[in-house]
Amino acid sequence: MAAEPRGGPGHARRPPCAGDHGRVTTPEVLTPEDADRRAAGLAAWLAARGASPGDRLVLAAPGGSGVVAAALGALRAGVVPVVLDPALPSAELRATIADADPLAVLADPAELAAATAPAAAGAAGPPLARPMHYTSGTTGRRKGVWSGVLDPAAGEALWAEEAELWGMAPDDVHVVASPLYHSAPLRFALVTLLRGGVVVLPGRFDAARFAAACAAHRATTTFLAPTQLGRLRGVAPDGELRSLRLLAHAGAPCPDGVKRWALGALGPERVWEFYGSTEGQFTVCRGDDWLARPGTVGRARPNRRLDVDGDGRIWCTVPPYARFTYWRDPERTAAAWRGDAFTVGDAGHLDGDGYLRLLGRRDDLVISGGVNVYPAEVERVLGELPGVTEVAAFGVDDEEWGQRLEVAVVGSVDERAVLDHARGSLPPARRPKRVHVVEDLPRTSTGKVLRRELRRVLGVADLVERGDHAR
Repeated sequence: MAAEPRGGPGHARRPPCAGDHGRVTTPEVLTPEDADRRAAGLAAWLAARGASPGDRLVLAAPGGSGVVAAALGALRAGVVPVVLDPALPSAELRATIADADPLAVLADPAELAAATAPAAAGAAGPPLARPMHYTSGTTGRRKGVWSGVLDPAAGEALWAEEAELWGMAPDDVHVVASPLYHSAPLRFALVTLLRGGVVVLPGRFDAARFAAACAAHRATTTFLAPTQLGRLRGVAPDGELRSLRLLAHAGAPCPDGVKRWALGALGPERVWEFYGSTEGQFTVCRGDDWLARPGTVGRARPNRRLDVDGDGRIWCTVPPYARFTYWRDPERTAAAWRGDAFTVGDAGHLDGDGYLRLLGRRDDLVISGGVNVYPAEVERVLGELPGVTEVAAFGVDDEEWGQRLEVAVVGSVDERAVLDHARGSLPPARRPKRVHVVEDLPRTSTGKVLRRELRRVLGVADLVERGDHAR
């Protein structure tokens, strides 16, 4: 049985005041009524082009209310929106569009505005699919995640599950912080509108502007990547966030200090973490559960079951409406599924109460001297050293060890301090052979560390002798 989160993530909401939306002029404000009319306009635009259920519509315009409304209109028509980053290199963008094989592409803001011109909104059915997002590419070629077209009952169940998990209601005001071409930000915006709430879009993330938008619009919910949460820590007075009943974060490990700041600023009942991927959602974790088990990402979401196999790989059993395939890639799809359970290759540990702790991606596993080392284990311990802001561990091919463990560290520390801390806190196989002190870590827009890019930036060569690096 899937574990239900205790109590649900929010009550004690503060309804938005009509005058609050006038305090900040920059953010776009999308009401459910406006979204319904613009979605109806998009559905008419698609019908005029002969769209059929299962067709794809590429949305590659800059993120804003038009992208949200277009995605909603397409989903209700059974047309799957493929939401892409317009800032992708032109060759990569063209290749991804070609791979999606769409009925149409909306990349120009003026064309998007015309396609979502308001129309009379009749009785709207549920979205009949999930948007197709392409995975971030941290482990190789970008892959489209395709859910197909659902019948109305399954579509209703899919979106109702999300709304009920987060307690979405008509008095919610959701502030978008992250790019809509990622799955979680768009999902939170859509489910808010589906439950009659308001969506506020301040534009490209700036911590001070985001905090001001939360205060001005009396935000009740938001989703942040840990890197955004860390930036918010430095600029946001607690009062600007006080109206939030739900601050959800995911996408990357959250530094301990940042997590504890958020829990202290808002209260553990308002800060929720979840673990998921473009492919699907695994867990949910309320702040007080994390305080009781620091480092956990929680228990299985409703209607999910978690298992860890003998290799440490995490499997998630899902209901039929949450299944997916990799777009036109049957081999990758077959490798991801085992009956009704799928894996994205992450490794973890389940305790006796069903709480999951992530160990990292199986692809990131470092085998040094025949010992399995997961970067997350090393990063957690080194992150406890005063002066360390962020840390990323990775493996490099080595003639003596098979792979040697190295780390990149951001913060006011030097290599010797990190190595000394490792000697006192980690067994030999988990101690880095080399420490790189850097100003920043290369990341995706959702905060995931690009380990392959990190090796390139640092100029770390494979297949070299160990030399005199610390043991």
